[in-house]
Amino acid sequence: MTPISSAENPRFRSLLKLMQSSRERRKQGLSLLDGVHLIAAYYEHLGTPEQIVVSKTGLSNHEIVNIINDIKSISPLVLSDELFRRLSSVATPTGIIAAVKTPRIQAVPDDPGPCVLLEDIQDPGNVGSILRSTAAAGVGEVFLSANCVHSWSPRVLRAGMGAHFMLRIYENADLLALIRGYRGRVVAASHHSSQSVFATDLTGKVALLFGNEGSGLSQELLATAHAVVAIPMPGNTESLNAGAAAAICLFERVRQLHASGKQ
Repeated sequence: MTPISSAENPRFRSLLKLMQSSRERRKQGLSLLDGVHLIAAYYEHLGTPEQIVVSKTGLSNHEIVNIINDIKSISPLVLSDELFRRLSSVATPTGIIAAVKTPRIQAVPDDPGPCVLLEDIQDPGNVGSILRSTAAAGVGEVFLSANCVHSWSPRVLRAGMGAHFMLRIYENADLLALIRGYRGRVVAASHHSSQSVFATDLTGKVALLFGNEGSGLSQELLATAHAVVAIPMPGNTESLNAGAAAAICLFERVRQLHASGKQ
């Protein structure tokens, strides 16, 4: 293990840049995972991290020690607790962070399967929640428009709780072109629609389309979708947040597949 106690240490400064700058993360092709659960999920699904960093206090945590022992090929950096707090993006530091290669899926498939399409969603918590629900619902692909928040940012990763490593995530996707070429049905969610999602067939090959938290979906995408649906809300509220709406639609699809015997 390599102890680091100075903020001027070049390895610490490099990691700090990664934490602070999405541009730096994209430039280096690296993401930071904060916490035992995320690091264990990455190791299980994608392999060995590039670097592991632990706090001095974290060395007394048995889960962290187990992770270090499992990934024997990497010698961790051990930071003073003060330096680790600067590197961690959470209010209560977990004690372990890993730098990992950001998976890059280059080509959009010619024939996507059931998938989720996200247009201009800005809240990291919403994107992470949607990724988590998508993976849990057994849907394997997610396409994000160019104006969505970066899906591999620390806050999205925390909200996703490891879902990233079970999905194929395509950023900067041309959603309009994808919809026009999609060999299935595209179902858009909009609270302005009079058609209930519970009365809409979501079995088979379906792309579920969700829009920006404030402005919703663009008229161009709405006009191209095969169906526009809403979630009935008997309570006195205007709308649900994007993460909750996506979860309801995804698991209505799961319910329908079970009911039809297709899953």
